[in-house]
Amino acid sequence: MEYFTVGEMAKLNCVTEQTLRLYDKMDLLSPCYRDGNNKYRYYDIKQCAILDIIQYMKSLGMQLKEIKYQLDNKNIDIIENFLCQRHSQIQDEIQTLKSQMRGIERTVESLKRYRTSPPVGIIILEYIEKRQMYYVDSGINIYDYDIETYEKILRDLRYSLMADELPQIYFCNAGMILRKKDLLEGKFYSTEAFVFIDEEYMLEKHSITIPGNYYLSIFCNDFYKEKEYVCRLMDEIKQKGYEICGDYLCESIADIPAISTNERGMHLRLQIPIRFSQV
Repeated sequence: MEYFTVGEMAKLNCVTEQTLRLYDKMDLLSPCYRDGNNKYRYYDIKQCAILDIIQYMKSLGMQLKEIKYQLDNKNIDIIENFLCQRHSQIQDEIQTLKSQMRGIERTVESLKRYRTSPPVGIIILEYIEKRQMYYVDSGINIYDYDIETYEKILRDLRYSLMADELPQIYFCNAGMILRKKDLLEGKFYSTEAFVFIDEEYMLEKHSITIPGNYYLSIFCNDFYKEKEYVCRLMDEIKQKGYEICGDYLCESIADIPAISTNERGMHLRLQIPIRFSQV
């Protein structure tokens, strides 16, 4: 029978000598023969099968203690139960990674919009594709308060997202809704905070699809100038003869940290959906 030293066994199986010594210490895989003369310990070729099993189980995510338990008990049911649990765990990890990747994509998209947005105060006409919105009603009219109250409203939005088990990545670039009826009456009344979500996370409650449409938009970087800029949009709509066909949205396209002022730095896209007059 052919025997192998620790170094030879390690090289034969593409593992390190330290790995084999650890397995030996754990009584997971020990040399099978000791030379009576030099006291060296040796492995035989048949033990490669056990080493293959150990390495395979490691590749499935099993810990060495778990592998030893399986090998000692030789219970197929235990192995199957572990693998089913591991499969479910990997699915959860994949979903988490997908959410993180989507969060990165959304942030990059947001920063690109910020960098390429028109100068503050410039009114533009733009077509915005269909979007999915998640919103909650705080019962507080943001226009009666200040940015501190806005932060409290955002806490309600965040708690609702968490309660509905939506990924944390969607709690960014939040905004407020001013309903069409109030807008047409010149009434600044907005109690509903929103974020945009992906279609797969649409819920029966708190969710709505906003169809693609033309919007008259203006960008603003001052929380306290929003009313002034909305009035400018309304004047433009009246002057051009457009028809308002939906709710006004104040969307933060980039929550830029403002360390010097210790508050949220926002770049807002104020947008009103419009319909062109029939000629």
